[in-house]
Amino acid sequence: MIPFVDLRAQYASIQNELETALLQAARDCSYILGREVAAFEEEFAAWTGTEACVGVNSGTAAIQLGLEALGIGPGDEVIAPASTFIASVLPVVKLGADVVLVDCDEATGLIDVEQAASAVTPRTRALIAVHLYGHPADLTPLVELCDGHGIALVEDAAQAHGALYDGRRVGSFGRFAAFSFYPSKNLGALGDGGAVTTNDRELARRIRLLGRLGEESKGTHTLAGWNERLDTLHAATLRVKLRHLERWNEARRQVAAWYAQELDGVSLPVAHDWAEPVWHLYVVRSPHRDELRERLTAARIGTGIHYPTPLHLQPALRDRLRHEEGDFPAAEARAREQLSLPMYAEMQRGQIDAVVAAVSAATGSLVQMN
Repeated sequence: MIPFVDLRAQYASIQNELETALLQAARDCSYILGREVAAFEEEFAAWTGTEACVGVNSGTAAIQLGLEALGIGPGDEVIAPASTFIASVLPVVKLGADVVLVDCDEATGLIDVEQAASAVTPRTRALIAVHLYGHPADLTPLVELCDGHGIALVEDAAQAHGALYDGRRVGSFGRFAAFSFYPSKNLGALGDGGAVTTNDRELARRIRLLGRLGEESKGTHTLAGWNERLDTLHAATLRVKLRHLERWNEARRQVAAWYAQELDGVSLPVAHDWAEPVWHLYVVRSPHRDELRERLTAARIGTGIHYPTPLHLQPALRDRLRHEEGDFPAAEARAREQLSLPMYAEMQRGQIDAVVAAVSAATGSLVQMN
């Protein structure tokens, strides 16, 4: 069996270091906003090259708190790509603003910059750029677009911890960036977790207040906030893992390079020359995606599909967004064909060879059948 992701292998590689940190945090008995939280926020801000970091309890909360801190609400529009996870836009819906979807670049799945520019109206307040699967969005033209129209660039960096755009880490380009620490992420907690990074200290202060029940001082609540705090035990975990993240990202890049050298029968992911992805997911494409997945499952190889339904066709959003099938052809084409292969830092060359052989055997027979 080759799993889609192997969290046990990662845990085993840092077990002593991680358990020591967790035991110390447990003994401190400061489980909510303990010292590990502030320490992680400082270290992650430094690692991303930003002025401030606010730990929160999920990547979704990071987007919602950031948008709410910007004052986005009813009557406002927020541009987002049709090809992403639904959590990228649910906060917009919950805040009462309007989601304005644009198609993706079919080669990469990243937001189409020209279509985003065409979607700007006088009501546009923000644009969400998703660094999909660990590959940065094209940030230079997006920054120029947002600055030119006076709208906020929001980086959804939930899958892109450490990804580089022109040599600079993502999370430092927008008005704020949202990170997820879901356990399978490149930097994962032991449960849900997230963070906001920003170079705007006043925005960070407001986000912090909103995520901590609006409590300015003990017993005094100056904002109607939420309870979206990062737990101390998760922060302790993240501090340990952050020290290994660059090594893990390099290992993922090696896995991606091996795949690129050996795979055939499928369309490989594209990496732009201005990007250094961190390969949270390795997503190939095949016109026989479902059959290919069945054959890999039979060969005891785990796979994933990210994401089978574009946002405009999701039942939770369809009536609200009022789009039909065919409105975003690139996103729809990718949704039909995308398949995520096993990808994690601990993968060995023999496992990769086994995946490659299984893909080759499956695609060869599928081509003959069709």
